[in-house]
Amino acid sequence: MTMTEINAKQVKELRDRTGAGMMDAKRALQEADGDIAKAEEILKTKGLASVAKRAERSTGAGRVDAYVHFNYLVGVLIEVDCETDFVANTEEFQQLVKDLALHIATPSAPRYVTREEVPAEELEEQRRIFEGQARELGKPDNVIPKIVEGKLEAFYKDAGGVLLEQPYVRDDSKTIQQLLDELSAKVGERLVVRRFVRYRVGEESE
Repeated sequence: MTMTEINAKQVKELRDRTGAGMMDAKRALQEADGDIAKAEEILKTKGLASVAKRAERSTGAGRVDAYVHFNYLVGVLIEVDCETDFVANTEEFQQLVKDLALHIATPSAPRYVTREEVPAEELEEQRRIFEGQARELGKPDNVIPKIVEGKLEAFYKDAGGVLLEQPYVRDDSKTIQQLLDELSAKVGERLVVRRFVRYRVGEESE
């Protein structure tokens, strides 16, 4: 399909679906021979590939938001940062922040943003627990380290673990990190969960 066969209606539809720039949308449509769904996938793939390149860019804007569960027993405060006020003021970014706060309020109840935040002493304690469990099951010494590492990976994703590695409560086919990456690819900015605190009535803040 030639450039003249890519019409303005197709470009507008693709831009509405992806938030891509006009020329990027047109190029993707040309590459996809006018197939809107294929062009959307092309833009998504290219956008996600560029997320890593934005990893070192500063995030001087963002949003602090709160979520209180309907029974008023659980509440969350969260800060998510981006690069510009323009993105911070978009409906999509604001919805993302709300969705993350809701996720944290659910029984997923993460305690850390990234695995690097998990204290070394807690990891060592978990290693000892997992190793002891493996030995009680009679596992051979040579496979115990692999079992322990596998259980640690699950520990990061499980309830009480690491936010970015948990399956998103509304769509467990993707992790919270993937949710961030998808919007980052769409808006062209680095997005970072800076911090959060989870409150539950009768407990100390988490």
